[in-house]
Amino acid sequence: MVRAATDGVFYNFINPLTKSWCQRHVSLAGLGDSFYEYLLKEWLRTGHRDTEARRLYDLALDGFLRMNMLRPVESGHLFITDFINDRNRDKMDHLACFAGGLFALGANSTHDAWFKRGIEVTNTCRKSYTFSACGLGPDAFWYTNDVKFVGIGASDNHYYLRPETVESYFYLWRLTKDQKYRDWGYDVIQALEKYSFTGSGYSGLLNVYSFPLQLDDVQQSFFLAETLKYLYLLYSEDTLLPLDRWVFNTEAHPFPIYGKVLYPFPK
Repeated sequence: MVRAATDGVFYNFINPLTKSWCQRHVSLAGLGDSFYEYLLKEWLRTGHRDTEARRLYDLALDGFLRMNMLRPVESGHLFITDFINDRNRDKMDHLACFAGGLFALGANSTHDAWFKRGIEVTNTCRKSYTFSACGLGPDAFWYTNDVKFVGIGASDNHYYLRPETVESYFYLWRLTKDQKYRDWGYDVIQALEKYSFTGSGYSGLLNVYSFPLQLDDVQQSFFLAETLKYLYLLYSEDTLLPLDRWVFNTEAHPFPIYGKVLYPFPK
């Protein structure tokens, strides 16, 4: 196994010929997110048997705290940023919003510092939705002195029907029973119905800040597999895919936890 690049975290890129790290890019968003997610979830899926996966996950958390997590004085909110060539990027990707639920899922209790950080990250992602004109969040948002919680430029301002924010709402609802997560989910549902539904499907939006809103005429596959699934589960009973018996992979497909789910076999 290749060792962590630094501080318990892994760079996004490795040279397959030399097996050496390259590009010095650490991310909890695109390119790196699922790797860290699966460290925790493999430990959960194996019924806590894969202790090496849990050890690596805990080491990575320490690295994230030093390298990828910032709390600008001006906003007081907790942001997750990419760390590139020893510098933090000045924006947070929507893809990193899944980390709120991940941190809470991996915490030892609701009093755990990482559980509280999970709540804070989810609050930050919620802000990016409320700062838009339509109640749906941008693909990335900035936290500079002049710009907070909003995207800058066409690629940032796009809404792709992504699931990560509602994914964290789902986990935090299941783990806290705080009604606000269902309320926030309902806000997303209303905005989707009002601005994204076309009569035959749901479309992304080119710019969440500018009316009249323009559709991108694309319904992403993950919208069905993840976004709608997490919204459905947000209002379902805990007995439907309970978290002590099932683990969801990156694309929200449920996997049984070892020893917790018994399949009936035909005689």
